[in-house]
Amino acid sequence: MYLQHKQVFPHSSLIEELYQRYWLMIFIAIRQHVFSKEEAEDILLEVFLAALENPMLVNLSEQQQLAWLRRVAYNKCIDAYRRFVRRPAVSIEKAAETLFEDAMFSPEQITLYQEEVGLLRQHFSLLSELQREVLILRFADGLSCAEIAARLHKSEGAIRTLLSRTLNLLRSIYEHRRKGTDHE
Repeated sequence: MYLQHKQVFPHSSLIEELYQRYWLMIFIAIRQHVFSKEEAEDILLEVFLAALENPMLVNLSEQQQLAWLRRVAYNKCIDAYRRFVRRPAVSIEKAAETLFEDAMFSPEQITLYQEEVGLLRQHFSLLSELQREVLILRFADGLSCAEIAARLHKSEGAIRTLLSRTLNLLRSIYEHRRKGTDHE
């Protein structure tokens, strides 16, 4: 099997080297654009599969290879985002829970909820990468401020301050929006 693999993809050893050298850097870049670790891992796999399928990668300099990997990772993140916007991925448990909850709400309430989720996504996109990452690590991944600080090589106090300021910023964006709609 390995021999066949080498014949089909003669530059696979180069890809193995690139993977060993750059996987973490590419993974971190991907993780800044997607919500879940699992999705980031899937995209990382797609990036290196694309590299494996690209025979021209051998002819590029090391710097060009890294730039190519980064560009492919970015494009794969955009593709994932577009898929998510078209068809958001929902676990079976969440879908069942949502169906039960939806039965208790009127269509108007469901529409308002969906609009709020859309606004949250818009406001979230206005934040800096670091602010988004801290919010994701805290609320999506459930990490403590100490764990986030260790992961980002910052002090726990700095993370607490950043988290507090980010939440206050989101709160002020919502208040500003609400005051704007109250005057209409």
